[in-house]
Amino acid sequence: MRSIAYDYAQQTPAAEFLAKPQQLLIDGRRVASASGRIFKSLDPATEQVIATIAEGNEVDVDHAVAAARRAFEGRWRTIRAAERGHILLKWAELLKQHADEIIELESLDAGKPIAAVLRQDFPAAVDTLTYYAGWADKIGGDVVSTRDDALTYTVREPVGVVAAIVPWNFPLMIGMWKLAPALACGCTVVMKPAELTSLSALRIGELALEAGLPAGVLNVVPGPGRTVGDALVNHPDVDKVTFTGSPGVGRGIMKGAAGNFKRVSLELGGKSANVIFADADLDAATKAAAAGIFFNAGQVCSAGSRVLVQEAAYDEVVERLAARAKALRMGDPLDRATALGPVISEKQMGSILDYVDIGQKEGASLVTGGERVGSRGYFISPAVFADVKHEMRISQEEIFGPVVSVIKFKDEADALRIANGTAYSLAAGVWSRDIGRVQRFAKRARAGTVWINTYGYTDVRLPWGGERDSGLGREHGTAAIENFTEPKAVWMNLNA
Repeated sequence: MRSIAYDYAQQTPAAEFLAKPQQLLIDGRRVASASGRIFKSLDPATEQVIATIAEGNEVDVDHAVAAARRAFEGRWRTIRAAERGHILLKWAELLKQHADEIIELESLDAGKPIAAVLRQDFPAAVDTLTYYAGWADKIGGDVVSTRDDALTYTVREPVGVVAAIVPWNFPLMIGMWKLAPALACGCTVVMKPAELTSLSALRIGELALEAGLPAGVLNVVPGPGRTVGDALVNHPDVDKVTFTGSPGVGRGIMKGAAGNFKRVSLELGGKSANVIFADADLDAATKAAAAGIFFNAGQVCSAGSRVLVQEAAYDEVVERLAARAKALRMGDPLDRATALGPVISEKQMGSILDYVDIGQKEGASLVTGGERVGSRGYFISPAVFADVKHEMRISQEEIFGPVVSVIKFKDEADALRIANGTAYSLAAGVWSRDIGRVQRFAKRARAGTVWINTYGYTDVRLPWGGERDSGLGREHGTAAIENFTEPKAVWMNLNA
């Protein structure tokens, strides 16, 4: 693979942003961390340092939470709801005006192919912000008739100060999934972006201030999860934690949040089954199955990492998947022709390669891929495993990389047994021309989302989330409004 290097001399807005020291965003100002410590952000495609970022700690969290509390008790809570919506709409317009800069930052920081950021991540972030801006003045209650001598009704009030802990795989998009509804509901936020991908959060935080967001309403504190994340979860003045990440960290958050009974919503892992029956359109199914696991180098919680194929179609699907894996163009994420970028870090690369070894030792057949590509950057060739048994670790454990396990099944009952046979329940897909079969599968699949004759689509208007090791609660749509508000009953005596 050719050498990839970012030209920092080019005068793009992203280059100008990266040239500046990246400080915390607290109470409407960019500030150094209390400790003075910094950490380096690496480009996963080159292992080159692209930015130095202030490293927050418990003291910085205290300052940020205090700023968020002041803002919540001050103007943001009492501002007209329509004005909140107008500010969010202006923020969305500023994102669009700075689209090239934000898209380039996201591609560099996360190693994401820029064509994918342009096609999915950025439009989804803007759509989310616009959608919840429209909700700001439509969050109402109900009049509930209880008796003739009383007026009784409900209202929804903002939950308070929110800690938003965001993962590294979709920092811009998932970050906005949390910020937009929380702010539309009248909450204030302390956001902890992933240490590996903090840049887009800091930049959109600046644009939020430019849009008119009052100081303290949105604070951004990068830093390690063991300090910044833990401090937020354990902070007595944080009312709500919204987290996307691993099940292990999610369990720790639930324990920490118990200290003051914080509300918690968790979007965690997945080991999603993409089920292909022999009567399916195999060309469409295998095309979508390849995209479902190799998009974003497999670093997607809902990735279709288990492709279940009925016996009669098994060999053909394996062959088609392998051909698609080999044809994917891997390379510079800033090249719009690149389809597959690097994984996020050396640690993640090592974990994925370990799973490739585990799969082979368990007896699965590595049809293609599963090797590091080049000596610079964290590139892994997309791997297709055949002859995978349901009980194998590569079938049961989340790998979070470009590795697919192709599993054979006999009939509908066998497919459901295997699909539901993991600790996860985030998503599933099913392919068949039999409408009754796909509807039966959708009904019985343990999954928060089921795709029928397609795979991977999401929309902020539909609920998103899972159960068991896939998390707690739902994001998106009206579910997010419920996440960030508390219902209050009001009883007025009419005979007083």
